[in-house]
Amino acid sequence: MDTGTHLIDFSSAPPQARPLDVRWIHGSPSAKHNTDPDVQVHAYDEHTFILRQNMAVHYEAPFLFLLCGNERAVLIDTGATGSAEFFPLRRVVDGLLADWLARHPRDGYQLLVLHTHGHGDHVAGDDQFTDRPDTTVVGADRAGAWRYFGFDADPDAVARVDLGGRVLECLATPGHHEAAVTYYDPATGLLLTGDSVYPGRLYIEDVPAFARSIDRLIEFADRRPVTHVLGCHIEMTTEPGVDYPVRTTYQPDEPPLQLTPAHLRRIRDALTELGADLTWRAHADFVLCPRA
Repeated sequence: MDTGTHLIDFSSAPPQARPLDVRWIHGSPSAKHNTDPDVQVHAYDEHTFILRQNMAVHYEAPFLFLLCGNERAVLIDTGATGSAEFFPLRRVVDGLLADWLARHPRDGYQLLVLHTHGHGDHVAGDDQFTDRPDTTVVGADRAGAWRYFGFDADPDAVARVDLGGRVLECLATPGHHEAAVTYYDPATGLLLTGDSVYPGRLYIEDVPAFARSIDRLIEFADRRPVTHVLGCHIEMTTEPGVDYPVRTTYQPDEPPLQLTPAHLRRIRDALTELGADLTWRAHADFVLCPRA
């Protein structure tokens, strides 16, 4: 980096919770006549962006996260649609980074693409970035992701990804998916939990592993200032314990995306109630969905 570049201080002040009273795009009665943007962008702060895929493009409507540091940015997840025509993720990300660099000029700025896990609705847009200059795309499969973070040698390690003065802490949190990763950003206090924790159906492939991951997140969050717990979907309604049907493309009564560290304990308590038959159990803000 040019030695004359102004360095942004990401670490001297404790994170402050910013309001997230966002009206997220949530589909429409007729997907054919939907007029929402293909990608909604919310600037959480000057260096942090929350993106949501249009529900009319794909019912999963996942959330993605773009965080900028002094030397590189990270895009966490790439959505549920590969086609740049229907889901122009790279164009949106390129535009956000161009605007950011216009405000914070520097040479040789990089982009790193990481994932919360390897399910298709979180990796479909990877190919949009494979030929992008100054870009590294890390695979979401267990072999590739675990090797990148060093979890293959120590699955209990807290890996660190340095964006240039903005250092993310990364944890292996399997259970929903064998290669699930949770990210903590000390600059904002955001805990990014992928599909492990969010207001919706928490599909659990491995119940013991999931319980261990929730225990680990509770312990981790107890020792850090967490402002918001942000997963990658909203599937609940505003009526406690009631979720939208799978493949819904219109969710006019969504609760907020953000949860709190207290929800981690609620999920852990709910896990103790699971019976041997692994029956799904609805709670106010989530549904536990273990799979046999």
